[in-house]
Amino acid sequence: MSEFGYGVERSQESVLATNKVLRNTYMLLAMTLIFSAFTAAISMVIGIGQGAALILMLVSFGLLFWVHKAAESSQGIVAIFAFTGCLGASLGPMLSYYVSANGPGIVLQALGGTGLIFFTLSGYALTTRKDFSFMRGFLFTGLIVAIVAMILNIFLNIPILSLVISAAVIMIMSGLILFDTSRIIHGGETNYIRATVSLYLNVYNIFIHLLHLLSVLSGRD
Repeated sequence: MSEFGYGVERSQESVLATNKVLRNTYMLLAMTLIFSAFTAAISMVIGIGQGAALILMLVSFGLLFWVHKAAESSQGIVAIFAFTGCLGASLGPMLSYYVSANGPGIVLQALGGTGLIFFTLSGYALTTRKDFSFMRGFLFTGLIVAIVAMILNIFLNIPILSLVISAAVIMIMSGLILFDTSRIIHGGETNYIRATVSLYLNVYNIFIHLLHLLSVLSGRD
């Protein structure tokens, strides 16, 4: 009986720990997304150029290493806001282009679509508590193929390939939302800062590629 009681206690502790990681992750994710939107708006108002945006993106890649290194300390919070702030600001020129070409409605549609995808998939993973770890190999392979295709299309500049890549990235990132949420639920990720970064990047990539697809489908890109 004592062993059974100990097992139940350990199980309850595990559930509480998982719920705490989930709560902290979603709270931090919301805060970083809002901060990114703020820095993106500032960069649009200031009117930074493509060169500055590229520098900000490169800096954000460097900050990503800092985030993972500092994830177990209080510096992790500073690091993740620095990372998401830079990445959000780097979107300024791209968002300005889409707004000027299609109007602000296109950005709102992309935001709404991204939110719908995230909440639907994350809610499904939380409700069913299914283990999506089996998707790891498929998602990793798909991500590598998509990155190679994006690099190639920089030189080839094939419009239809650009659409296919955007659609593929949205599907891959959607799968990663299921995978990353499942990892938290089943104890594969116990650090809420690293969990937030993973989900943030999924949301970020869905947004920019959905924005591209919506712009093309509107016939104004």
